[in-house]
Amino acid sequence: MLQSESGLTVSQIAGRLGVARSTAHRLLAMLVHRDFAVQDDHRVYHAGPVLELAAHARSQVSLLRAAALPHLRRLVDLLEETANLTIRTGDTARFIASVECGQALRVGSREGMVFPAHRTTAGLLLLAGLFGDEPADVYAPERYRDRPGERPDLPALRAELERAARGGFVVNQERSERGLVAVGVPVRGADGTAVAGLSVSMPSVRYEPRRLRSLVAALDAAARALEADLTAA
Repeated sequence: MLQSESGLTVSQIAGRLGVARSTAHRLLAMLVHRDFAVQDDHRVYHAGPVLELAAHARSQVSLLRAAALPHLRRLVDLLEETANLTIRTGDTARFIASVECGQALRVGSREGMVFPAHRTTAGLLLLAGLFGDEPADVYAPERYRDRPGERPDLPALRAELERAARGGFVVNQERSERGLVAVGVPVRGADGTAVAGLSVSMPSVRYEPRRLRSLVAALDAAARALEADLTAA
């Protein structure tokens, strides 16, 4: 949060993390002590020297998250399922925004979580946008020298990415987490390149394949609206 947004108060951080103010204060005090955060004269926390990437200006991730939140909230109101926005960094997918639905049985917020890209809805969508030998570069054997079991089967992954590229959406049935189903579509930049994945997550017991078309239609509409906002910004 500090790296991608900065300028956060103890109350804001406590609310986002779902912890007490005292807990957030202790966490921030340790981050300040380790130079991951700094506190200004107004008691607002910013990225510290260790996180200097975002120390001077709002990052593109921050702008993307801010633009997406209203659309995520509208998706939650419409579909009554948890909505997420995810980006890819190398072979990982990072959830940068998540809005929970109000149902008693629901998928909790994934904000801040990181998963292997090939195991997530948005990760597959973003990998599908790669060209030529790029997937092979992302999953080069030397990158997995210390964890060979985590490297996916590249031919099988390529076939899956081709299906995702043709269909324009991905259905993830318990691939990243047991008991969870997610449906997602890409969010594209002005040049047509996928910059993020927009998805809804639900308990698998509530997923009905006959709803897939309406879920994808709602996600597509939200993604196009978000793209328009990003272009305007």
